[in-house]
Amino acid sequence: MDTSQRQINRAAITVMAAFLLSNLTGLARQILIADAFGTSRALDAFNTAQRIPDLLFNLVAGGALASAFVPAFTGFLTRTDRAGAWRLASGVMTLAALSLAVISALAAALAPAIIGLIGAGLPPTEQALAAGLLRVLLLAPTIFGVSGLLMGILNAHQHFLLPALAPTFYWLGMITGLLLWVPAYGIYGLAWGAVLGAGLHLAVQLPGLRGLPERRLRPAFSWSDPAVREVLRLMGPRLLGVAAVQLNFLVNTALATFLPGGASALDYAWRIFTMPQVIIAQGIAIAALPAFSAMAARGEINAMRTSLADTLRLVLFLTLPATVGLLLLGQPVTALFFQRGSFDAASTALVAWPLACYTLGLVSHSVVEIVARAYYALKDTWTPVWVGAAAMGLNILLNFALADGFTRLGWPAHAGLALANTLATTGEMVVLAWLMRRRLDGLALTRIWPGLWRAALAAAGMGAGLLVWSSQTAGASPWLAGLGGVAAGAGLFWLSAYALRSPEARQFTDLALRRLSGLLKRTG
Repeated sequence: MDTSQRQINRAAITVMAAFLLSNLTGLARQILIADAFGTSRALDAFNTAQRIPDLLFNLVAGGALASAFVPAFTGFLTRTDRAGAWRLASGVMTLAALSLAVISALAAALAPAIIGLIGAGLPPTEQALAAGLLRVLLLAPTIFGVSGLLMGILNAHQHFLLPALAPTFYWLGMITGLLLWVPAYGIYGLAWGAVLGAGLHLAVQLPGLRGLPERRLRPAFSWSDPAVREVLRLMGPRLLGVAAVQLNFLVNTALATFLPGGASALDYAWRIFTMPQVIIAQGIAIAALPAFSAMAARGEINAMRTSLADTLRLVLFLTLPATVGLLLLGQPVTALFFQRGSFDAASTALVAWPLACYTLGLVSHSVVEIVARAYYALKDTWTPVWVGAAAMGLNILLNFALADGFTRLGWPAHAGLALANTLATTGEMVVLAWLMRRRLDGLALTRIWPGLWRAALAAAGMGAGLLVWSSQTAGASPWLAGLGGVAAGAGLFWLSAYALRSPEARQFTDLALRRLSGLLKRTG
């Protein structure tokens, strides 16, 4: 394994561990939400309102900005032009913050009309509630804009821990709202908790700036700076791609509001599904982007092809068993997490169907995360955009077709919305990988197959074991059926992969043993 790949793997372990903590904290938040609101119309109103701040963040300061900013900022660092790097960061941060503040203010003024469009299925009282919640939640995007840029700056300097911990602090803000403000202010307490969480998301990263060399980050109106304009040029296509994804989410939300509990059930299912997706795929992708960008800046295409293949093999090794496990344990895991208070067995059943349909796309979503980062490193933001936009267009068409088809079969219609997402993302994965194969003159598949077939065999063995486990624990406590199944499945997969001489199983085991040995020596 070369130095770059070892660097990616070490960074990925740090980010994945922090994301695991974030997901556990987010799970605690979601449990508290389920206990307080279940799958009620009030929560539907909150989830509908939250789509707009999410849209603004992703358009201006989330994936769109990072995909353009990190490769450009890394390019300056690779050329040891730190003054240029900080000039770029200052100009982009100022532009992002101002843009988000202006757009948020306009959205707040138009809140009733916006909610009337995306929440058409909500009754008038819930639409009014959603509009009020939207005005509170719109305080967060500008804060996230600055925070998102700090993430890119720290990651480009190979500092991953504080940015990876930021989502945990966001959830802690929402938990504060749930515990302290919801009893008095109802669903508005959750909205104010989200605003607090945005502030904490920014605050936890600020200490990381202090140790960066030659730091000069300040407000700057550098609209004419060629580097800033280059970031905007690269960001433009990505904006269209993110807009297509967010439009799909808005269509999903609008359709789901016509189904009692549908919007909330989809949201719960999506949050469970994204736990492994965020920990595995996003964690590794965040670690890989700066390394890919540095290789691309140096023109090391062969090294990038090899590193991309090794990174994809690692992602497949982790997502295959996660897919099998979540398919077989989805219902008991949902009950374990949420079935209490206002969230009853009927709510669990509402969530279990779309969760299974989302889970079928875990590998596809994860591969897209990694391959898209390779395009961004090559400063090609157009290809992922037009492929993603086509996929999301297909997704919207499939939403209507599958929702109707599921209804005719007597299945929950909102599960068809989840399956539409899976099918569209799978098509996106295939096209992006095929085009990248042409771009890099191959994907070094001979480096992927040895790990892939071993991971597939180990996941199949794990699945057989979990089928036995499920039959033996039918009707048992969710703690036994769900949590016990997760532990048993993980252990069975790891033992099987290790016995099959899977490179990833052996590398992670050796790394864990070295870390444990070092810890024992320091404490001995």
